[in-house]
Amino acid sequence: MVSTPHFTRFPDGPASALQALPLPFDSSDRSHILALLRLGDYFQDACLATDTHDHIIYMNRSAERLFGYRHGAALGVPVQTLMPDVELIKSRLDQEPARQTLLWRGKGRHRQSRALPLTGAVTHIPSSSGRSHLYVLRTRKTGGSNEIERQAELASLVYRNTSEGMLVLDPKGIILDVNPAFVSLRGRAESDVIGRHVRCLNSPCHDREFYSTMWRTVMETGSWQGEHWGQHANGELYPEWLSINTSFGPEGEPQRRVMIFSNIAEIKQAEAMIWKQANFDRLTDLPNRQMFHDRLEQSIRKARRANGRIGLLFLDLDRFKEINDTLGHAMGDELLKEAARRLSGCARQSDTVARLGGDEFTVLLDDVHEPRDIERLTRSILAELAEPFRLGVETVFISTSIGVTFFPDDATDAETLLNNADQAMYSAKADGRNRSRYFTASMQERAQTRMRLVNDLHLALDQNQFSLHYQPIVDLSTGQVAKAETLLRWHHPVRGLVSPAEFIPLAEETGIIRALGDWVFCEATRQAAEWRQQFQSDIQISVNISPAQLRHEGLDLDFWQAHLNTLGLASEHVIIEITEGLLMDSDDDRIRQQLSAFRQAGVQVALDDFGTGYSSLSYLRKFDIDFLKIDQSFVANLRPGSADLALCEAIILLAHRLGLRVVAEGIETIPQYQLLSGVGCDFGQGYLFARPMPAHAFESLLQTGVDTRPFRDGLA
Repeated sequence: MVSTPHFTRFPDGPASALQALPLPFDSSDRSHILALLRLGDYFQDACLATDTHDHIIYMNRSAERLFGYRHGAALGVPVQTLMPDVELIKSRLDQEPARQTLLWRGKGRHRQSRALPLTGAVTHIPSSSGRSHLYVLRTRKTGGSNEIERQAELASLVYRNTSEGMLVLDPKGIILDVNPAFVSLRGRAESDVIGRHVRCLNSPCHDREFYSTMWRTVMETGSWQGEHWGQHANGELYPEWLSINTSFGPEGEPQRRVMIFSNIAEIKQAEAMIWKQANFDRLTDLPNRQMFHDRLEQSIRKARRANGRIGLLFLDLDRFKEINDTLGHAMGDELLKEAARRLSGCARQSDTVARLGGDEFTVLLDDVHEPRDIERLTRSILAELAEPFRLGVETVFISTSIGVTFFPDDATDAETLLNNADQAMYSAKADGRNRSRYFTASMQERAQTRMRLVNDLHLALDQNQFSLHYQPIVDLSTGQVAKAETLLRWHHPVRGLVSPAEFIPLAEETGIIRALGDWVFCEATRQAAEWRQQFQSDIQISVNISPAQLRHEGLDLDFWQAHLNTLGLASEHVIIEITEGLLMDSDDDRIRQQLSAFRQAGVQVALDDFGTGYSSLSYLRKFDIDFLKIDQSFVANLRPGSADLALCEAIILLAHRLGLRVVAEGIETIPQYQLLSGVGCDFGQGYLFARPMPAHAFESLLQTGVDTRPFRDGLA
């Protein structure tokens, strides 16, 4: 053997290895060999290069792992150490000089003397002189017979035990084998199908064109997959997922086709359930908001193409909240289900009746030709929903308010149409309920004005646009100013003074009321503390509480109490005024707890607008109320012997028996004052004494008092 130079691991890989190659390799040989060796660095297969003396001059990392050598340890090692059959390979190549590459299968040897079954290729690269050559050995470890048997056993195990049905076809479509899962899935024995053409499994749900297209795809691409209706031997049809794959031979010819069947009936059922839950209201089984919007968009596109017209009704049940609160949510749900049934009975088969949520419903009508078609429908709905509802042992009555709008007359997009119908519905409620109203441009103008007002309301508190006015509450027996009701005023920079009846509901709807209520309380109590110190007065300050302040997050009572402590103002010097409607909402535990917390803190409570609410007397027993305020509607028509005077006297008598004191609102005339004082009313409030006024004007009233002697002369 020719002695060889000392080999080391070349840091630059194949490039530096080539520098050590002996002559007669010229520069063109070197560039050719360099390219081959650079490729070897990227092979996943093992790759070896030898010099003309069969010593290893290059080995990639895959080869090092395969043969068990560390980095560079195999350089200079005779290749026969790793591949004993290399001499046979060389002689084979020498016999066929024209052949550059030889495919072979043989055995290799691991560094630890373990045999390695190998298969691969040897590429012969002769030098330009023809006297020397280079071998590049590309090898890959193969499994032995035990490995092949293990893999075959594993494949058979999967085939026999998988839950998917499988069958094997020859290239002509003849069934060669089926697994047990297929027998179970289709209910057909192996002997029933093996040897028959696969078309015996065709489903009656698919036509000839379906199968022709499917098999054409298999022939062209080797595979197909998709949904398919399978049929059990008993005739039952079920959805399945079908996959077809092809195994090809050495020359690219199809050898076997494998069909895999998966029953997806449960998946389909789950998908259908999820789809229904996402698109239908669980309570009424009507389309929900999401599906309604989808159908509205589809109807608009269809009407736009056909120059058609569609109608949209927006419905809200009147007095539903009262019934829901009084009889309970279970009865309320029954009412909603019955209302949905009646609505569906009024609409056409082609119309969409949907529940948007709560007690809001919509009806979508395609192909509306005449307005009278809508009029007939709205009359029918109003009549049906006005009929009594029997809920268990109870019989209740409701009505509905309906807003109507049209495409393309009123709007050309879904969102605007829905807003228009909503505005028209609120117009129907404002006009007395139990009626329908058509959308008009003036409604849109009012809606835009309202939106601008809401935007301005968000800025008003930060820009100090609010102020407080105070109206005195007079002790009718002494004429002294005993209390002051706080009234909020908004001075809009453009519109001027905005009525509380206009902006308070907006503040409640938008959530601004909480911050606004905190500001009113802090400012009013600060003013009361200042007056008590300045005038040595025992005046109480009265602050109105909105129901919206107690809902959701509720009031920050700790903050309010801390503020009173800072002012040095006792809790009993503060009165909060609530409405009878808020007492009805006291079924909400949050509201009940907050009202109770007020009383425990010593804050007094006045029930405003008494006599105008629903089932008022039953709530007086449940809560600690200090004052009743008789609504001004009872005071306005007071005269001797009148029914209103009898009602006022009865309220006063009832209140006194319950330990409550009474304030009469809206006193504007001396006779009203005298009649109320005569029947024992404790306090009075109204224009007869003073209108609401700013703080500086109220201070003058505290200094001079209200002279009621002229009012009392008639009582002597």
